[in-house]
Amino acid sequence: MSNADGDQQISLSRTFKYLLATQFLSRGIPFLFNSWIVRHLTAQDYALYAVQFHLFVTCILFLTREGFRRACLRADIKCDGPLRDENASKLLKVAWLALPLGLIITTAACCFVFWWQGLSYSSPYAQAILINGLACLLELLAEPLYILSQNLLLLQLRLIVETVATLARCLTLYMLLVNKTYTEKAIVFALSQTAYGASLFLGYWSYFIVFHTSTISSLFPFRFGNMMNYDAQLSKMCTIFTLQSFRKLILQEGEKIVLVWFDTPYNQAVYGVVEKLGSLVVRMVFLPFEESSYTTFARSASGKDPNRIRKLGNSLTEALKLVLLIGLVFIAFGPSYSYSLIRLLYGQKWSDGEASAALQYYCLYIIVLAMNGTSEAFLHAVATENELKRSNNSLLFFSVGHIILNVSLVKRAGAIGLIAANSFSILTQSPGAFSFLKCLPSGWTIFLFSATAKKGLLLIELSASEIIQTELPSTTDYLLCASIF
Repeated sequence: MSNADGDQQISLSRTFKYLLATQFLSRGIPFLFNSWIVRHLTAQDYALYAVQFHLFVTCILFLTREGFRRACLRADIKCDGPLRDENASKLLKVAWLALPLGLIITTAACCFVFWWQGLSYSSPYAQAILINGLACLLELLAEPLYILSQNLLLLQLRLIVETVATLARCLTLYMLLVNKTYTEKAIVFALSQTAYGASLFLGYWSYFIVFHTSTISSLFPFRFGNMMNYDAQLSKMCTIFTLQSFRKLILQEGEKIVLVWFDTPYNQAVYGVVEKLGSLVVRMVFLPFEESSYTTFARSASGKDPNRIRKLGNSLTEALKLVLLIGLVFIAFGPSYSYSLIRLLYGQKWSDGEASAALQYYCLYIIVLAMNGTSEAFLHAVATENELKRSNNSLLFFSVGHIILNVSLVKRAGAIGLIAANSFSILTQSPGAFSFLKCLPSGWTIFLFSATAKKGLLLIELSASEIIQTELPSTTDYLLCASIF
């Protein structure tokens, strides 16, 4: 093995380790807290917290920063070498452009919600929207330093800052709800998001000023006379990725947009419960793997190794094998335990409704997300400018079809219809949709059949009057898992 290959594997392993820990804490803490909050909120309040405000914040942040993150992290700009200050200045000049874009998008989003809902400034919902907008701007003030820290591979910094921010959000929400203040629920949810944004802002700025011995002038490298002196190629790639993010947002959050426009608060709450529970593995395992793979693919593609194409292809195949194998495990065992899991975590109010069936279908959806995330990371890391433009054009077509499919299925099947629509849309537009079967590990069909077959029944007593029937995996299943691994 060459030194380059060894360094690449070490970099991927180290990056994945820290990103996995970051996602485990930043998703695991809210998951534990969510088990409590779901039991203490009405369906309408939970829909506001888990779907409506989440959609508002996600749209602003995704449209603003996703393009800059993709472009700046794939750029061949090293901020830790002899040209450290010069390269950091080049990177930050472009990264800071996310702030004015975010200010425009935040203002437009707030105005749209005010117009659509017919809100007045005295309404608690309107005040909550403005507070959420402020929380987004606080996060965007930290965005250039986040990009710089990722370029420097300061992964431990991200782990600490995001963990503290998550704790601040959860504790703020918990204390305001437990103390039963007279503050409206909508404002309570917005204040917790502000605590998260403020923690990110203070965390990144404190590190670079106090511990990294950086000055304000070096972190904000604009000077009179050279305001327009920035990397034109990097700025152009940011524009391409940002335009792509507008179309990608429809595919990523289209189901929530349809829910908010066309469905009831109860169905919104059901989808919120299922999405937060079902996507736990996606956020905790697949997302850090996708981010670390993207970083590794981008650095490998920017090198001059004559065998880099073959190595990139092998890396993609191995990455897909790993995530698809994890997805197969959830397909095999997830549906059998969906009812029991929701009953234990959230109570009978949610388990006896549509949530259990929706979670079963979400377990099938996980493998689709696994395939799409890794293959999309590869595409964005190695594609040329013209290829990215063609990808943008195709996303427009898929986005329109995705919305039409969501609207038609949500009226027929509710949350389950949204999951089915998302699965079909991702399969048709995923870069690796037609070749992922070659990446499946040997023995996967036997494993899937055995794991979903009927097994012995165990009766678990949950209350004095009711019991739940669940299916237990047999010893053969575990042997098959071991043999496939």
